Amino acid sequence: MLRIVLMVLRLLIKGLYYFAHIWWCSVHENISYEEGFRWAKKTTLAANKAGRVTIEAHGLENIPEKDGFIMFPNHQGLFDGLVFLESCPRPFSFVIKKEAANIILIKQVRKALGALTIDREDLRQSMKVIGQMAEEVKKGRNFLIFPEGTRSRMGNKTQEFKGGTFKSAVKAKCPIVPCALIDSFIPFDENSIRPVTVKIYYLKPLLYEEYKNMKTTEIADEVKRRIDETIAAHA
Repeated sequence: MLRIVLMVLRLLIKGLYYFAHIWWCSVHENISYEEGFRWAKKTTLAANKAGRVTIEAHGLENIPEKDGFIMFPNHQGLFDGLVFLESCPRPFSFVIKKEAANIILIKQVRKALGALTIDREDLRQSMKVIGQMAEEVKKGRNFLIFPEGTRSRMGNKTQEFKGGTFKSAVKAKCPIVPCALIDSFIPFDENSIRPVTVKIYYLKPLLYEEYKNMKTTEIADEVKRRIDETIAAHA
């Protein structure tokens, strides 16, 4: 909480300027999600600097050259989204749980990037969202979704990865990019403003030809295994 206060205080004027642009993108459907992403990235870069958070990104060369891929990271908290907005060089949208969808700024970024809202308690709605995401990916949009469904509260330890989230990739026949987040829980969970470094590792993607004969639960286990191994090696 202290770090959020620091970000707000240090970005009071510039932050309002950035927020106005994100809001503008969120209320005008004719503005591309690429433009919304550009302003969300600018805001994030400034916020992370103001909050004394350094993002250390590895494996950027593993991000597919062609758009139409899905990133599947472990989930450590609200700061995770800021890690991707700063480090990922390619525009992307995301899937967010309905409980967080209307938090100020998150709501505007969600609309500006054309993000999808999922209700984890409604299986039919969840499957509909997975299908929508697959269709958007087929059209060349990139997405971010957290396969754990909710954040881990065990530091850098991961929870079970749910196979259902990977149905989106199977339907879209797209590359799966596993992403390992390390210490992303610290900036907003720790009641401190000390400088902190968060690491993200973009891992080698699984191509459709590699996973087409696997069950979604098997894909989930394989992605989790790769992420867990990376965290164990670098945390």
